[in-house]
Amino acid sequence: MTSGVGLGDAYGATLDRIKGQGGEKAKLGMAVLMLISHSERPLKANELCHALAVEIGSHLNSDNVPSIGTLLACCQGLVTVDQEASTARLIHYTLQEYLRAHPELFGRAHSAIAETCLTYLNSHQVKALSANPSPYPQDTSFLEYSSQYWGVHAKRELSDCAKSLALNLFDDYSNHISIKILLRRQDLCLHMFNFDKISLFSGLHCASAFGIVEVVASLLEVEGCDINQIDCAGNTPLMWAALNGHEEVVKILLERDSVDPNKPNKGGQRPLLCAVRKGHEGVVKMLLGRDDVDPNKPDIYGQAPLWYAAGKGHEGVMKMLLGRDDVDPNTSDMYGHTQLWWAAYYRHEEMVKILLGRDDVDPNKPDMYGRAPLWCAVDSGYEEVVKILLGRDDVDPNQSDNQGRSPLSCAAGNGHEGMVKMLLERDDVNPDEQDLYGRTPLEWAAKRGHAGVVALLQPPAPATPSTT
Repeated sequence: MTSGVGLGDAYGATLDRIKGQGGEKAKLGMAVLMLISHSERPLKANELCHALAVEIGSHLNSDNVPSIGTLLACCQGLVTVDQEASTARLIHYTLQEYLRAHPELFGRAHSAIAETCLTYLNSHQVKALSANPSPYPQDTSFLEYSSQYWGVHAKRELSDCAKSLALNLFDDYSNHISIKILLRRQDLCLHMFNFDKISLFSGLHCASAFGIVEVVASLLEVEGCDINQIDCAGNTPLMWAALNGHEEVVKILLERDSVDPNKPNKGGQRPLLCAVRKGHEGVVKMLLGRDDVDPNKPDIYGQAPLWYAAGKGHEGVMKMLLGRDDVDPNTSDMYGHTQLWWAAYYRHEEMVKILLGRDDVDPNKPDMYGRAPLWCAVDSGYEEVVKILLGRDDVDPNQSDNQGRSPLSCAAGNGHEGMVKMLLERDDVNPDEQDLYGRTPLEWAAKRGHAGVVALLQPPAPATPSTT
């Protein structure tokens, strides 16, 4: 195998040959390598070709789209096309490492890509498109990538040119086709978006979603800018920044006296809840530092921020919330599931310990089906959580669900021998308790063929009298 040093020398020599081609060939070859090595996802061959037809800051020259054969020839064998996926890629992962280790080869690559994407989106060909084309025109191959990732590149490196192009895009952003493409990629339920009203998604929403601080700051200075405007999903700019964990943007938005930090979207989710759900500790800390933020506000399903912290296993966020005197650790969702219930269900052992460390936590609060956290942990088959719960004197080990099935009955029916043993070691557990249909734990185990559990529950045979 060629050594790392040998490969580096070979790559360096090939790059020298690419540059030695001179003129357009050299420029094209280096541009291809820059785009492939710094893109956020693999670029399809036609995407790459159309990106190279963009004249940055000017327009998209559709008549100047190079062929993939031309691109490959300019790259002197360093680039190939995956025929199955139709993507252009570097010949080996070590080339990617080499290019990343030599940033001087491309200058400010992310700025250049952001400028390319924004020039493309500002082109008259793209601006003339309907927001709902069906299908997309064939000559817009770079549209999806540009719409979804221009802001990612701009956040990493924002040049004056990219900033100017972004503000230019937002000057005529209403019903721009890129909005719909961008929103379909976001981490929200699509049913929340009213795509007939995408014009409500403003430049400030977009810049906040990407976390581009300089652009957000510029937009806030525009006369008539509404910092609390809701978009087609009911999200404010602050909601987008909180959802994506953009702390600097959250900071400058919260510094505005007119900002409403509690405005809910269509799902009843507020910025704090979204930040908690995603585990963005810095954003959560900023929002909890506000006196006007309610840490208990649930969404339309009754799920409060603490509920999401428990269910997602975000330990740091959980501790921050429980550090507040005004946070209720016993709130439940529309199905009666408490924070402790969800922590047990998702097997978050540390979450269970943290919640049980609170004196005001009710460890026996059942859901709408009568299933308490212990019953849920038994049903999930996670012995460590069961062990933690049974270590509490105030946990009822016989608390049955609405069908009269006790934790022991559940463990027996599921064949969890270890849990059956733990429960039988308790003096206060009744091994013969019947459910609403008269079935005992032994009957559940026998019915489902769990021989090991049957042996544990089977009463010992009476001793045979000895004969003399």
